[in-house]
Amino acid sequence: MGKSKKSFIENIFAFECLDSRGFPTVSATVTLADGTSGSAMVPSGASTGEHEAHELRDGDKKRYSGKGALKAVANISEKIAPELKGADVLELGKIDYRLIELDGSPNKSALGANALLAVSLASAHAGANYLRVPLFRYLGGANAKKLPIPLVNVINGGAHASNSLDFQEFMIVPHLSTTFFENIRAASEIFHQLKKNLIKKGLSVGVGDEGGFAPNLGSAEEAIQCLCEAIEDAGYKTTEEVSIALDVAASEFLDKEKGVYVFKKSSGEALKAQDLVALYKSWLDKYPIVSIEDGLGENDWDGWKHMSEEIGKQVQLVGDDLFVTNSERLATGIENGVANSILIKLNQIGTVTETLETIRLAHDNSYRTVISHRSGETEDTSIADLAVAVGSGQIKTGSVCRSERVAKYNRLLWIETFLGGQSFCASPFI
Repeated sequence: MGKSKKSFIENIFAFECLDSRGFPTVSATVTLADGTSGSAMVPSGASTGEHEAHELRDGDKKRYSGKGALKAVANISEKIAPELKGADVLELGKIDYRLIELDGSPNKSALGANALLAVSLASAHAGANYLRVPLFRYLGGANAKKLPIPLVNVINGGAHASNSLDFQEFMIVPHLSTTFFENIRAASEIFHQLKKNLIKKGLSVGVGDEGGFAPNLGSAEEAIQCLCEAIEDAGYKTTEEVSIALDVAASEFLDKEKGVYVFKKSSGEALKAQDLVALYKSWLDKYPIVSIEDGLGENDWDGWKHMSEEIGKQVQLVGDDLFVTNSERLATGIENGVANSILIKLNQIGTVTETLETIRLAHDNSYRTVISHRSGETEDTSIADLAVAVGSGQIKTGSVCRSERVAKYNRLLWIETFLGGQSFCASPFI
């Protein structure tokens, strides 16, 4: 017997929707011959690595300040949809490599990574819906039961907030329980305690792009101290139950000409890579920091090598702008002993299949993976399923406010409930 035509793609519909910052992004729906469909929306970053796959924008200053996504939508409707009609949605790898072939450019700039990912992710959803299984099970199989530890962004800075903090994210990492329910409860309680503490100090409790507070603090170290206070005031133990993670996003304050990292938003101090690493090292002795993301610039391979040798055995060193979910860049890092973890963002590479390949390469080489959102998000919850599917054990999806962030946490709560006691959380930090 031949393949059932019921799972073949009949139509692909796309439109320009809005992300959490009010800028356009791309949504796609893949419909199959039997009427089953799957939809997805693509996020967008503010702090983007220069090696990321290309997000296609219209450039028409009369619409959305040039950020329109009509070209990407048109590429789906006019170029991708006719080519994929009749493709079997259950063969996601073939679909994704056909998308890559159609684009033909090294960084997906011809059709746009936002166009490709919308179709790739919608195809994955359509396949899951066709088989009547949740996306995490479709991508990960029957043994996908590991829920992630959340890295919850509660103080924003850098490119995500107009305050005095140079570092982009200060996160709490609740790992007190084997259930996601209890870990996210702790995060919520600490978040609200932090708000009370900031109000007492006369500081702003307005939130940044990812839902964390954006107060004007004197330094990154003061922000870390605020987190420690909030954890303890909420009744939790630092280190044992709740730790801290940083996203430095160092590329954002690197002076490329002078080769120094300048705290432009705060003290104005300029540090060489070795000095910045020494600062991190001093903090590891004082504070319960378990993860540092993008501690140095995206092209500073020598600095990263030094950092990995100096503190890589003490702390998780996550490459985001450094690796951009790209298996070739990750392979370079593995070969040179750089970092020990990779941040995974679907839209940095542009297809689900390539994302899964990068995750597999990381895990095969004992690199941890952290599944991540973007600062410009939508209500799409695919990354929650992805985290469970691949057993990454960690997820970054912002604070416990703003519905586009909370949607992912709610999806993980749904998955944990759906699995009925078979799921578990396991902290890599204990």
